[in-house]
Amino acid sequence: MPFRSGDPTLYVPQIKRYDTMQYRRSGRSGIQLPAISLGLWHNFGGVDNFENARAMLRRAFDLGITHFDLANNYGPPYGSAEENFGQILKKDFLPYRDELIISTKAGWDMWPGPYGNLGSRKYILASLDQSLKRMGLEYVDIFYHHRPDPETPMEESLGALDTAVRSGKALYAGISAYNAKQTAEAIRIMRDLGTPCLIHQPKYSMLVRDPEQGVLDVLGKEGAGCIVFSPLAHDSRAARDFFLKRKDIDERKVAMLRELNALAQQRGQSLAEMAVAWVLRDPRVTSALVGTSKVEQVDDNVAALKNLAFTAEELRKIDGILASKQSAA
Repeated sequence: MPFRSGDPTLYVPQIKRYDTMQYRRSGRSGIQLPAISLGLWHNFGGVDNFENARAMLRRAFDLGITHFDLANNYGPPYGSAEENFGQILKKDFLPYRDELIISTKAGWDMWPGPYGNLGSRKYILASLDQSLKRMGLEYVDIFYHHRPDPETPMEESLGALDTAVRSGKALYAGISAYNAKQTAEAIRIMRDLGTPCLIHQPKYSMLVRDPEQGVLDVLGKEGAGCIVFSPLAHDSRAARDFFLKRKDIDERKVAMLRELNALAQQRGQSLAEMAVAWVLRDPRVTSALVGTSKVEQVDDNVAALKNLAFTAEELRKIDGILASKQSAA
């Protein structure tokens, strides 16, 4: 039973938090992730409202979202999302640490000089140590190489992930932004090292379908999981907003969005809900990684789970609408 206190600020999660969330196995591993995971890319940094970030994380856990995804340079400023998350973890979630999957990444620029970016062993392992310190953790559940480094042997970058797992600083290892050929090679290398690739994190949405060009096939064949970021097409787009930035919208795209929205309404969903449901239609996708800017959007994203089934006709209509967009581009 959770500890209860007279302190009104003490967070006590919903007892029934696991009753409605759907969980999916990550490939052929023993780990299950919530179908909706929360990314801390935006709105959790040092420039953002701390209590709003705290409230979003609380609501997410209350709804059964057990996976929080970070990276070393999330903010802004760099590192501040991990610092804020560490404070919130200490205030609210330490009693529930074993109910959480916490991930972080290294691969993009983090500190000045030649050792603060890309894929060297020095950078990756130093970055993990810094991330753990910022979050106040002894280990993360998943540690990712955030992107492939064309100038560093893959064996070096992935060997650093293997070291992180063997040292107990990470339980599992993953990759992000690797193409199909790189993914297949990475999975082979990691398997030979004895630290299998748990999961891949690619960008995937109705408008960005690159993973369909081989990545999903490789993951399905090799038994690795897939957590897709930006299911609303642009990073951390609010679930109540259309999934294009205003500056990107022209008359052609407005017409496309109207058609998609009409189809979503026929399904009893908002367009954003349908967009999340669409990426989850593929059984090879373990989880949709969403971003939020306010508490209500956590509920909006989870609402997508109420209708994940698409008829063949609905999928044909979506493809047709998107194809007309492409042909007009």
